[in-house]
Amino acid sequence: MPYVECKTTIKGDPKKIYEIVSDMAAYPSFMKDLVSVEILERGEDYTISHWVSNADGRKIVWTEKDSFFPQDLKIAYAQTSGDLKKMEGEWNIIPNADACEVSLSVDFEFGIPMIAGLLNPILKKKVRENSENMLAAIKEQIEK
Repeated sequence: MPYVECKTTIKGDPKKIYEIVSDMAAYPSFMKDLVSVEILERGEDYTISHWVSNADGRKIVWTEKDSFFPQDLKIAYAQTSGDLKKMEGEWNIIPNADACEVSLSVDFEFGIPMIAGLLNPILKKKVRENSENMLAAIKEQIEK
C-alpha cells in the first residue's frame, strides 16, 4: 500500500497552527483543489466530514472520521467510505524554537489489485503533490 509523508516548517504559534489545521471545513477557502468539506457530525474529540476534491479534472469524493488530540497537536483521520479502498493518516505539529514542523501522512490503497502496480506510482505522486499543496496553503495562512 502506498504511503506518503510530507513536512514543512511553519513559523508561528503551535496552537494557532493546530487551530487552522483542525478547521477542515475552512480548507476549500484557501486550498484550490478542494471543492467542499462538510462536517456531518461533531463529537467531543472527533468529526465526521464529507470531502469533494478536484484532482486534474476528476472528482474524488470521500467521508472520513477525524480524531483530534489537541494536547499532542495531532489529528488522525481515516476514510469511512469513498472512492479509495483505504485512506488514512495523521497531521502532526512539532514545536521547535520559534517554528513548528508540520507533517501530513497519507496511507492509501486504490483497491483494484490487477492495476495497482500501474496506478499506485501515479496516484502516489498525485497524493504527494496534493499533500505538499495542503501544507503550503496552511503555511501561507499562518505566515501571511
